[in-house]
Amino acid sequence: MAASRYWMVSLPVQNSASHLWSRLQESISKRSFDTPLYRFNVPNLRVGTLDSLLSLSDDLLKSNNFIEGVSHKIRRQIDDLEKASGVDGGALTVDGVPVDSYLTRFVWDEAKFPTMSPLREIVDSVHGEVAKIEDDMKVRAAEYNTVRSQLNAINRKQTGSLAVRDLSDLVKPDDIITSEHLVTLLAVVPKYSQKDWLTSYETLATYVVPRSSKKLHEDNEYALYTVTLFKKIADHFRTSAREKGFQIRDFEYSPEAQEGRKEELQKLMQDLENMRNSLLQWCYASYGEVFSSWMHFCAVRVFAESILRYGLPPSFLSVVLAPSTKAEKKVRIILSELCGDSSNSFWTSEEESGFAGLGGETETYPYVSFTINIV
Repeated sequence: MAASRYWMVSLPVQNSASHLWSRLQESISKRSFDTPLYRFNVPNLRVGTLDSLLSLSDDLLKSNNFIEGVSHKIRRQIDDLEKASGVDGGALTVDGVPVDSYLTRFVWDEAKFPTMSPLREIVDSVHGEVAKIEDDMKVRAAEYNTVRSQLNAINRKQTGSLAVRDLSDLVKPDDIITSEHLVTLLAVVPKYSQKDWLTSYETLATYVVPRSSKKLHEDNEYALYTVTLFKKIADHFRTSAREKGFQIRDFEYSPEAQEGRKEELQKLMQDLENMRNSLLQWCYASYGEVFSSWMHFCAVRVFAESILRYGLPPSFLSVVLAPSTKAEKKVRIILSELCGDSSNSFWTSEEESGFAGLGGETETYPYVSFTINIV
């Protein structure tokens, strides 16, 4: 199973990167063999000035949190849509490759992010692209949620209690009498007041047709009854019924309106399904774009922090690890040991170093390290 959390680490190279890589592989395999370890290929980027690196370093954590946040939002949206569709989309991909493989076998896209561009330009480009995707997702998700809310409102009317639900599918044409003088009303009676209704409805007003009340439907709370009376006393009957705790629902029998509602419901259901499928496909593609941009951003971050930490010319080994929680302490010790004594004595503790969290992270180690939370 792919890890959901990775460490991105860079170690200072004293002699050769390949020698350091061999030593790291050997130490991990001997002392923490179940920790996945990969090289993370950072290209030769443009260093720029110290001021520009320091200024960039101040913004790296904030930018990372933003990009990570957008990737998580898209991932949550995918989970919600897959649940609603009843589909399991399987592993997410970046350019057709599973997410964890893309990260552990990262290759810089020179065409998209030329390595000769200033680092700030690359970071701004990534940030801008991700912000645009986030804005686009807000609009698309809002459109989808509007249709879903409309459908939920209709479904509530179909499935709510008799006090609020649409009654058209419970009433047949022969339940209703409408003539020049007579009208049939629909009364919603609390379930445990039905006896009271049957003994009193004829006396709630004059000119109520005797024995005209018929039960049409019953749910957990209410029963639906018809009652036929003279039109001229309908308002008086409504008032008297309300005083006794019976609700007279406004209802006009119309087969055309009922058919129209049915068609509207079917159209909304179809619209929602189309929008869900479209949004899901967009999310799959956009997640890949955001993740790819995020890894390019991480490469810039490793590079910038390594220059600030180890100096020029750039000489460091960048790797990705995925230690289990119980292996973390052991792996930290291995990484510290490979940094050499001079570095180790300087970075003994956060208080002594005064360099707490270069690039913004609170933990301080004698090497560059930050965490990537994929989920």
